[in-house]
Amino acid sequence: MSLNITKLDANAADFERRLNQLLAWESVSDAAVVTVVGEVIAAVKADGDKALLEYTNRFDRMNAASVDVLEMSAQQLADSLAKISVEERAALEQAAARIRRYHEHQKQESWRYTEADGTVLGQQITALEKIGVYVPGGKAAYPSTVLMDVIPAKVAGVSEIIMTSPTPDGELNHIVLAAAAIAGVDRVFTVGGAQAIAALAYGTESIPKVDKIVGPGNIYVATAKRQVFGQVGLDMIAGPSEILVICDGQTDPDWIAMDLFSQAEHDEDAQSILVCPDEGFILRVEQSIEKLLPTLERKDIVTESLKNRAALITVTDLAQAVEVCNRIAPEHLELSVENPDQLLPHIKHAGAIFMGRYTSESLGDYCAGPNHVLPTSGTVRFSSPLGVYDFQKRSSIIHCSAEGASELGKIASVLARSESLTAHARSAEYRIKK
Repeated sequence: MSLNITKLDANAADFERRLNQLLAWESVSDAAVVTVVGEVIAAVKADGDKALLEYTNRFDRMNAASVDVLEMSAQQLADSLAKISVEERAALEQAAARIRRYHEHQKQESWRYTEADGTVLGQQITALEKIGVYVPGGKAAYPSTVLMDVIPAKVAGVSEIIMTSPTPDGELNHIVLAAAAIAGVDRVFTVGGAQAIAALAYGTESIPKVDKIVGPGNIYVATAKRQVFGQVGLDMIAGPSEILVICDGQTDPDWIAMDLFSQAEHDEDAQSILVCPDEGFILRVEQSIEKLLPTLERKDIVTESLKNRAALITVTDLAQAVEVCNRIAPEHLELSVENPDQLLPHIKHAGAIFMGRYTSESLGDYCAGPNHVLPTSGTVRFSSPLGVYDFQKRSSIIHCSAEGASELGKIASVLARSESLTAHARSAEYRIKK
């Protein structure tokens, strides 16, 4: 079986055009989805629990009599924790500890300084009060995402964390609920879809309104997040998962093939790209792909992803490989080379950087410590991984002494009058020493 994965030469005249075609991704909901989501949000906003219950029973094939029965008790979370295997619990707890330790380094503290005249300036850091974490349900099981979304918020000092996760046909995903227990989620509701996003954004009789919503979801969830933005904060609107591997041709080609698979197996729109100066090595990776693909549990999804969105890019040298990487701005970047530290200072755009031959992207997804919630579709050019800073706010502190107010007032007066804002000017002038 030949996949005919796209091959590109970074020095070809049509490289930029073909690369643009490969990278093109529009995460835009169609009109029908936008309409349905708008109706759901309006209904939940107007009717609260009644609408939330109606949509949950309809879309998730539930038969709940009230939203109260959709909230998981602490005992139910503890039961889920007891139902997973010893190995799964140990893995979750070890991953949680590593994620917590890493994110504790991100916590920002308030600061201030005093000027010569006694004026005090600074910044006060406070945590958000309530956040909502959306976790996909049904066939999807993402306990790692629970840890990645919740633990930074706990480290930041968020007062209350509300998790929503649908349970189609009433089927509980015990490892997801176990992760919620380990991470320290305060309340869990078994609701999903646009109705869950609306409930978190506006509040209902049972579900509190939150300050920010984080977590991935399907097209209805992503569309709902767009529509409620401004009412609440958001983490990001994520596109398909991406990996770019820069390799010098000396890594085991089976390793590289599997690293490319690791993103392709997410869904058919995921993107896997190899950039290498060694054409012979690229051929060996292709051979590894053909050999290993039949062994994958999700080989059909991987096949579609590789056929439609993958690329094997030949470059002159590693310097040009870095240029191509910066042009693409990938979510995940593997520097599978002898000395990754030589390349690192030249990397301008990457969500997470995996250094050396032994550091597979999958370690970052689960347990290395850094967050796996990363910008996609080139948005890493202006945004960063989810972290503690996403759950903290900054307030400016200004405390003028009499002398400081007098001197600053002279400056403010001139600037305010230049803008014809005379009340501003006079307010400052009142405090100028005569």
